[in-house]
Amino acid sequence: MTPTAPDLPTQVAARYRGRFAQGFVRSKLRTDPMLGTLLAGPPLGAVLDLGCGRGQLALAVLLAGVADSVTGLDADARKIAAGQDAAGDLAASFRTADIAEAALPPADTVLLIDVLYQMPPGRQEALLGRLAQHGARRVVIRAFDPDRGWRSTVGRTMETARRLVGADLGRRGVIAPRPLDDLAAPLRAAGYAVSITPPSAGTLLPNVLLLAQRP
Repeated sequence: MTPTAPDLPTQVAARYRGRFAQGFVRSKLRTDPMLGTLLAGPPLGAVLDLGCGRGQLALAVLLAGVADSVTGLDADARKIAAGQDAAGDLAASFRTADIAEAALPPADTVLLIDVLYQMPPGRQEALLGRLAQHGARRVVIRAFDPDRGWRSTVGRTMETARRLVGADLGRRGVIAPRPLDDLAAPLRAAGYAVSITPPSAGTLLPNVLLLAQRP
């Protein structure tokens, strides 16, 4: 992870109320490589985070200075309330919305992290079609690759277990990863250059990074 001063995960976590939320946010930002990926890349400008949850990733890139503003949309009203409360006077707005149908505000960078495979295929297709016409310079998607062999099997098993034990009450029953070419197709058709980064060596999960950029 790109180093920051002061410790960025701790700085973000301190904005949340409650020991559980603070611990979750701190742990998530410290262990999730997505933050380091965004900090190491080009400036993000205005960020639209779809399926943002508590908004910790959006607030982290804002506090790190790589984003100018952030807007987060998520269906979980409790998480949205926590994110808005944590945002304070920052240039951040969090709203409860069904991302498959809600109007998508203008943005330079759209984040769609670990969200698509939790939506039925038809809703995934509809959202990707709208993103292709949205006008953002960059669309960053972390997707579940169903074609990663044993990693995909492990990923499905872990996702099923999470739902059974209620580890994340915001997760639905759907586990519907689609082939990466299907995810990339509408973006490529709209003129985006799409690159796909495979899972890091040593990881058990089939998560891949799909980056779509305007040439």
